Amino acid sequence: MPKVSERERIQALEAKLKQLKTLQTRREARARTTAAKKSRGEELRRKILAGAVLLAKVEKGEFQEEILRAWMLEALTRAEGRALFGLGEKQ
Repeated sequence: MPKVSERERIQALEAKLKQLKTLQTRREARARTTAAKKSRGEELRRKILAGAVLLAKVEKGEFQEEILRAWMLEALTRAEGRALFGLGEKQ
């Protein structure tokens, strides 16, 4: 087995360090992506549950439908969303 000079050993170790840093960066990016996806999913779930509770309250007469309708008129801008609540086109 040929003897490896100190310079070659240092270069090999530097190359290995660079590979490990790249691997660590990729893992960190993957972890951030996973965390962001989970966070978006949780936020969506909260919105769905809050909307379900509000709609149930309206159906039971525990919350005024006119208030909900006013909120929807103000908040919804896309035709598809407005159509779900029978609001017509925004002017």
